[in-house]
Amino acid sequence: MLYYLREMTGPLKGQQTYTESRRRLVDSLKREGIIRSEAVERAMLKVPREMFLPPSLREEAYLDTPLPIGYAQTISAPHMCAILCEHLELREGQKVLEVGTGSGYQAALLAEVVAPSNSNQPGHVYSLEVVRQLVSFSMDNLERTGYLDRVTVIHADGSLGYREKQPYDRMVVTAASPVVPSPLVEQLRDGGRLLIPLERGVFMQELYLVEKKKGKEVRTALMPVAFVPLRGQYGSRPQRPTQ
Repeated sequence: MLYYLREMTGPLKGQQTYTESRRRLVDSLKREGIIRSEAVERAMLKVPREMFLPPSLREEAYLDTPLPIGYAQTISAPHMCAILCEHLELREGQKVLEVGTGSGYQAALLAEVVAPSNSNQPGHVYSLEVVRQLVSFSMDNLERTGYLDRVTVIHADGSLGYREKQPYDRMVVTAASPVVPSPLVEQLRDGGRLLIPLERGVFMQELYLVEKKKGKEVRTALMPVAFVPLRGQYGSRPQRPTQ
């Protein structure tokens, strides 16, 4: 089912209205069955999406739609962020690899689940971004909102993964790829879960769950999606990290 362009709330004015609009959006996503767990609901309520947008777009923070963040990249619609969190089946203490930091919003949601502020055994999110300017943007956003101690942002070709901290319990790719990059599967812990949008023809994409079971991939198609193309060695747009 494709939810990509749905919009739910109007313009925002003031911090109280941001909070109220966030609650209305979360309530709507719960009614639709998109948010299913208490952990994801708590994360969606706590992480302020407006703080991960350029100032000129903050009044649109709780429209349920993707928004541009520059450099031909977007912040995903809130429903898609919730879908990714739910299908990952996140748990406190897990180590997560994200490919495509963007604004840092999805990384903050992941961190809120695997490393809540009161955790005795917090997990960690390692997030890879190929566009240097977005590395700075996301780190500023994560620092302002209090997540930089739980999220490490690395300027790198995300399609190659990050071997220094392998293996990972969970992985998520927030850009569409022609293939499942083999380095990611290699760095995934046995029993781990990887979410990745795969290109299907010229105009179609499908979100896949890849589970690693006894060293083998088990793939499940979940739903049609629309993401920006993955850049890098295994992406549809080969590119080195920008300087």
